[in-house]
Amino acid sequence: MRDVKTDRIILHVDMDAFYASVEQRDDPKLKGRPVIVGADPKEGRGRGVVAACSYEARKFGVRSALPISQAWRLCPQGAFVPVRMERYVEVSKQVMEVLHRFTNLVEPLSIDEAFLDVSGSTALFGAPEQIARAIKKQIREATGLCASVGVAPNKFVAKIASDLKKPDGLVIVKQDAVEDFLRDLPISKLWGVGPKSEERLHQLGIRTIGDLRANPQGAHLHELAYGRDNRPVVPDWEARSISNETTFEEDTADRELMLRTIRRLSESVGRRLRNEDQRARRITLKFRYEGFETHTRQMTLDRPTQSDDEIVHSAVSLFEQFPLDRKVRLLGVGSSDLTRSSEIPSQLGLFETPAANDSLDRTVDAIRTKFGNESLRRGSQLK
Repeated sequence: MRDVKTDRIILHVDMDAFYASVEQRDDPKLKGRPVIVGADPKEGRGRGVVAACSYEARKFGVRSALPISQAWRLCPQGAFVPVRMERYVEVSKQVMEVLHRFTNLVEPLSIDEAFLDVSGSTALFGAPEQIARAIKKQIREATGLCASVGVAPNKFVAKIASDLKKPDGLVIVKQDAVEDFLRDLPISKLWGVGPKSEERLHQLGIRTIGDLRANPQGAHLHELAYGRDNRPVVPDWEARSISNETTFEEDTADRELMLRTIRRLSESVGRRLRNEDQRARRITLKFRYEGFETHTRQMTLDRPTQSDDEIVHSAVSLFEQFPLDRKVRLLGVGSSDLTRSSEIPSQLGLFETPAANDSLDRTVDAIRTKFGNESLRRGSQLK
């Protein structure tokens, strides 16, 4: 078994309940209350999905991606507020500015989390714990918000560490303590183990990461079970999102036209993801009505994808949440929270083989590249 050693010092900085915390900070009346982000004030509490929620709301069973109507039943006393993405992006920039004070090796994962490699920063800023505490302090001073930080020799362990003592957590795992740190954690903490894989592993008697070491179920997961992860922090990661949108020649109420358009846009996004060796965990649908009123809704997937069918399915699910009481001017499909395909070989599932759709998608890509985008179309796209 390969025994990987590293002198790297990796931090994973994760903002606590970011969207909801921004709302609580901006409106002091919301502080201490269960806050559910994702409601459309023009449609009432019954539509849409939860984009984020405060820790107070989580005590009632509310979680991200839950239908707003269900969140309302679980927590009717909650404060239901709309998504204010521009505001979250503004605050995110303040957080990232703080991180860049400590190192140039900052790799954002999404709007509210990032990896840092501070291996070369200790001479200037002190020991890893000092750096982590300074980052938490400066983020609070700059934004008024809390961040949780995990410190470890690699990305995988740092990310797990940052999640263990939320909110406002700080967990440090040294190289010689990695295996002990992971041993008793639930198997679901491993990347690539989703709900179905977890159930299958439980049937095999594998419930902890330590159990997996004695009963290996795949080389990649076995390496992670020992806390081995050689991926570097990549600060110049090309794309943070990939999207495509179209404006109709005339505002339309034609539902079938909209569904065909969503499929075409989704396939364009999927093709770009494959071309750039990326997989997306978050799918967004942009909806602009006549009169230029614009809304977006998002869905977070169980695992990153570049499959046309999975992107289409997600986008259509989001489409079903929009009322068609007015004509539509523009539709857009976006993908974000990107991960390189080559860095997540186990994400297809512990007990799965690569889907036939992956090969089909790439075959379609090759044909369209050679003969043009309109050379091959699905039956569902034909009028």
